[in-house]
Amino acid sequence: MRNLTAEIGIIGGSGLYSMPGFEAQDEVFIDTPFGGPSDHYVVGRLAARQVAFLARHGRGHRLSPSELNYRANIYGMKSLGVERIVSLSAVGSLKEEHRPLDFVIPDQFFDRTRGRVSTFFGEGLVAHIGFADPVCPELSDLVAGACRAAGVNAKQGGTYLCMEGPAFSTKAESNVYRSWGMDVIGMTNLTEAKLAREAEICYVTVAMVTDYDCWHPDHDAVTVDQIISNLVKNAANACRVVAGAVAAMPSARGCKCGSALANAIITDRKLVPETTRARLGILIEKYL
Repeated sequence: MRNLTAEIGIIGGSGLYSMPGFEAQDEVFIDTPFGGPSDHYVVGRLAARQVAFLARHGRGHRLSPSELNYRANIYGMKSLGVERIVSLSAVGSLKEEHRPLDFVIPDQFFDRTRGRVSTFFGEGLVAHIGFADPVCPELSDLVAGACRAAGVNAKQGGTYLCMEGPAFSTKAESNVYRSWGMDVIGMTNLTEAKLAREAEICYVTVAMVTDYDCWHPDHDAVTVDQIISNLVKNAANACRVVAGAVAAMPSARGCKCGSALANAIITDRKLVPETTRARLGILIEKYL
């Protein structure tokens, strides 16, 4: 199999298991030091750029949020040479203003998961990345511009609350999250964002609103059928937004995401175990 590379990664969430418009597609499965990713990466040309697409939950939606191998998914993107990731995700709205079929481009995350592995580091190598601003501002601006160009109603900014799942919220939980000022709720993107930052990959979430969660009196019994119906309606918009964002991306990054580990590694380099060096090679080689 020939060597495949990509500069931009697309992660498709619930309802998005492929990306129309790809040219010269190839599929590759990458067996990472952290195990296998959710599915094969589909590598091809989109808007004249080399792009890798990954179905987050696997084609056919086989993996729940808690079962995902987030480290393998992001490491695989890094292995392909990806420098930017646009992540598409179905979310519930926690504010009246974010209506079903709207898009939100959050700039903050709040963690309500339990026990997920959300770091590549450990086993003799400690790193503390800066995560005050978890979303790449350059990438956020590009996606917001692509939404406007595609005629999609989108809000730039806001907080994505990441819950464990797979069950949806209770009414009590949903109302507490609203009292905290959260904007949307999902089950996957915070973990991806942390790992992408450690991998020095720019990351942005396109949060596609499917419902009002259970706090809303007209949406207090959210069903999968309702969510899937709205996902299908959003899919065409999502594809247009992704294609527009990819086409508009400059070749060089002007953000700080590409040097996130520069001052993050605290372990004495002489004491890093060789097995850990080997496992994290593509992430840390320029610093060790």
